[in-house]
Amino acid sequence: MILSYIHWNVHPEIFKILGISLQYYGILFVGGLIFAFYLIKKIFAENKIPLDNLEKLTWYCFFGIFIGARLGHCLFYEPEYYLANPLEMIFPIAPKPGGGYEFSGYRGLASHGGAIGLVIALVCYSLKTKQNLIKTLDIIAIVTPISAFCIRMGNLMNSEIIGKPAEVPWAFVFERVDNIPRHPAQLYEAIAYLIIFFINRYLYKRTGLFQNRGFFFGLTITLIFGFRFFIEFIKERQVEFEKLMQLDMGQVLSIPFAVIGTGFIIYSLSQNKKIEKK
Repeated sequence: MILSYIHWNVHPEIFKILGISLQYYGILFVGGLIFAFYLIKKIFAENKIPLDNLEKLTWYCFFGIFIGARLGHCLFYEPEYYLANPLEMIFPIAPKPGGGYEFSGYRGLASHGGAIGLVIALVCYSLKTKQNLIKTLDIIAIVTPISAFCIRMGNLMNSEIIGKPAEVPWAFVFERVDNIPRHPAQLYEAIAYLIIFFINRYLYKRTGLFQNRGFFFGLTITLIFGFRFFIEFIKERQVEFEKLMQLDMGQVLSIPFAVIGTGFIIYSLSQNKKIEKK
């Protein structure tokens, strides 16, 4: 039986002007945030939440996710290199073979760092605006999976975060990496996050679970990082030191998120039961 694999050779750069390149990843990253902003605005309107703080919330989220994701990649996956080259941690540059630097874009963003950065940013936002932190976390959690979907599609366009060799009919040959058929792990994750987004939207629209403070925050991080833990088993290790680990860095970092998320779900549902008994 001859298997027909999907040959993938998309160039990550759309075009380049004056040394600055426009890449699919950047468009998908920003596009996901813009779509999330639109959905958050709708949630604000549906729940009669004042729109005065929406712009502030947007900027807090953007910088929290971006800074956290960038620092997360640099410090979790390549600390020795980036601590020795801090300019590359901060600016979208990379060394040229002949010396000097060139614009490269931010080629390393870690979802765990982005999640941590987002939570810190939301804490700061809540202190600044006096908005309820848990309610804000729930609102952001409802729409977060759509941004995660866009980011993983960006990884697919970059032919990065590839899966292990596979013989399934839908295997991808990432020609920019090698000629080996592999699991399209980025696509698996993207589809999973899209499903989680629709689950969130359904529960938000069809149930009263939004009134259970902390439920959507707990559900989202439990599902996202629970799935992330298992999908790592079919991914190639991203950095050299992970080859010496029984669980890779993505799995190690996912465990506390999933545990915290489960705790939030239990807490929110138990609080609802207490209210019903009164």
